[in-house]
Amino acid sequence: MPHVPPGVEIRELQSPDELDELVSIFDDVWRPDPGRRPVTTDMLRALSHAGNYVAGAFLGDHLAGGSVAFFGTPIGENLHSHMTGVSRRGRGHSVGHALKMHQRAWALRRGLTTITWTFDPLVARNAYFNFAKLGARPRHYYEDFYGDIGDELGGTDDSDRVLVTWALTEHPDELAERLDADGDPTAESLLATGAVLGIDTTDIARPTTDLTPVTHDATVVIPIPRDIETLRRTRPVEASRWRLALRRSLSPLLVDGEAARSVRFLRTGHYVLGPAGSAVPSPSKSPSKSPSGVSTSTTTLGAGRA
Repeated sequence: MPHVPPGVEIRELQSPDELDELVSIFDDVWRPDPGRRPVTTDMLRALSHAGNYVAGAFLGDHLAGGSVAFFGTPIGENLHSHMTGVSRRGRGHSVGHALKMHQRAWALRRGLTTITWTFDPLVARNAYFNFAKLGARPRHYYEDFYGDIGDELGGTDDSDRVLVTWALTEHPDELAERLDADGDPTAESLLATGAVLGIDTTDIARPTTDLTPVTHDATVVIPIPRDIETLRRTRPVEASRWRLALRRSLSPLLVDGEAARSVRFLRTGHYVLGPAGSAVPSPSKSPSKSPSGVSTSTTTLGAGRA
């Protein structure tokens, strides 16, 4: 299958033993409170049996990660990706990207045109993966989406999430060309040419947001911590301040329709939102096909809960 690195095999999971192993990987990634596992073996078995997406990534004979998704609305068009996790064994092998591309191909074979998922916008690596690697587009900011989820990865902070949509009608090669064409400016260069700073980090432990409404023609640069998970473990109060600052700065800018802003995420840990109306509309053409007739292409680590 295209986009699968050497030594990695992606396939759907159905047997209770494999599903139980996937649950163990998710437990290791999220480290939930006892009795509050994000998924269970019987739930995964039911989802798989009902025709939803439950897949695993193998390195040799070892399960190294997996992804779970189910059909969403609009019916017949969308797949909602709930969880994707990669074990410590799987890191460094592009397992997350391979899982996402497999999920994409699976959805296209069933006539679907979009995949949606939610992610924690404070997790920089996931933001970069979603926007810079996959080209997903944000749709909405949800405050405390899951309530208290009770896992170590999320800490005691509110479970804010951003909903993103991945248009499957854009071929991966064409997507890569578009993302490369966007370039990768620095936050400093954008601010020097008139962009608005969304969060003031003069005192890094006390990030503050200017609540003055951003004008429609402004470009906005919003920094976030490079490693929020460590910050939650070592300085939870500071991490909560970052949650509130990002909520205040990012949430009002994620609007739909003609006023939607383009969104990029830089390697340096900055969101860059273009002027109102700058979002590129989702392509409407049919996806390119491989010689076999299957669209060539393919979650983000921690999609959903993380």
